[in-house]
Amino acid sequence: MSPWISAFRPRTLPLALASILTGGFLAKANGQFNGLVVALAALTTVLLQILSNLANDYGDSQNGADSVHRQGPQRAVQSGAITPAQMKRGMWICGLLALGSGLALLWVALGAAGLGLFLGFLALGLAAIWAAVNYTAGANPYGYAGFGDISVFLFFGIVGVCGTYFLQTRSLPLPVLLPAAALGCFATAVLNVNNIRDINSDVLAGKITIPVRLGAVHARRYHWLLLLLGLGCATVFVALTYHSPWQWLYALAVPLFAFNAIQVWQRQESMQIDPLLKQMALSTLVFTVLFGVGQVLG
Repeated sequence: MSPWISAFRPRTLPLALASILTGGFLAKANGQFNGLVVALAALTTVLLQILSNLANDYGDSQNGADSVHRQGPQRAVQSGAITPAQMKRGMWICGLLALGSGLALLWVALGAAGLGLFLGFLALGLAAIWAAVNYTAGANPYGYAGFGDISVFLFFGIVGVCGTYFLQTRSLPLPVLLPAAALGCFATAVLNVNNIRDINSDVLAGKITIPVRLGAVHARRYHWLLLLLGLGCATVFVALTYHSPWQWLYALAVPLFAFNAIQVWQRQESMQIDPLLKQMALSTLVFTVLFGVGQVLG
């Protein structure tokens, strides 16, 4: 595999699409689906995720988190496959592509709707680029202080779902916040699996993630809490908007989350935990499709 493709971390990209798909499905259920808006939102989000992955590779190599003590896939800068200077250029290119895609999205979705809306969403986009880069890179990476979970919850949940929905419908009913929060919880759970896997190397590198703060046992309890809250938000949404049994279709994904929760609790070695990262991301995507199709059919 090309070192650049590996640095893009393809297994994280389905998770990036989940919130966009959810916003698209909800708009479709409301009769206001716009395929071009969803496609541009998906492209922008994937580019932001790749930017975050490149910045994470670069930042962790510079700050010592990617060391011989770390378990999991080898990173490009750590291994020497990509130099730090090359990685920084890659980050710039990806950031500019994300900005261009985001501007195209806003033009297609908002047109001449008003300068205020355009500037507001532009500010959100710039904040997303900042968050993608400064998670583990920059002078004071916030991921090293344990704030990564908040960022993931907001951008992979609330902003992703609500933003995609609003750009199609020009409205934002309060119940939409519930599936947005559900996606945020599941995305945060993916990060939590990653941080549980890396807990020992993060301690050595001074990267104070939530699992480092909580300890291994409480981090696993936190993981269960995230999954239960996510499913709870989806359940409350369906209860509030119920008009068809199809809306419960997402329940078919519950065994996937249960498997992940049980395995995260039982597996202790970092290399045993690593496969659960991909499984959790794919489970979130399966949930997204089932939930979305259920709302459309309902």
